[in-house]
Amino acid sequence: MALWQGSSKRLPTGGRRRLARKKRKFEIAREQQYAFVNTALKDNDVKLYRTKGRNQKVRILKAFIANVTNPKTGKTARSKIVTVKENGANPHFVTRNIVTRGAIVQTELGLARVMSSPGQDGVVNAVLVSPTGATST
Repeated sequence: MALWQGSSKRLPTGGRRRLARKKRKFEIAREQQYAFVNTALKDNDVKLYRTKGRNQKVRILKAFIANVTNPKTGKTARSKIVTVKENGANPHFVTRNIVTRGAIVQTELGLARVMSSPGQDGVVNAVLVSPTGATST
């Protein structure tokens, strides 16, 4: 069942509002997102969502590779994500290995902070915080 995001039949006071027109397709809400919206560390899995104007939004459901940029050299390389070290969005995301924007992930190149929104961009982009050679607690 689709959710309708048009105006209510009731006023804030509780009185009845007589609608001047019927429901419109553009007032239907986007497809419902459930518990799987958070990006997990597994083989790549991408889902496409239709948006207004027949455009598409790409949501990455599972990812194990990140585009890691080294700020000192300015070079970007694909690197495998090993685990999630920190996540400011929710501390429980660390134990569940869920990647969101701002999370610090352990990659093969070292610790990196995720700069993209995997749920909206469809890709995991990260910036190197500390290289593999550096020690970190």
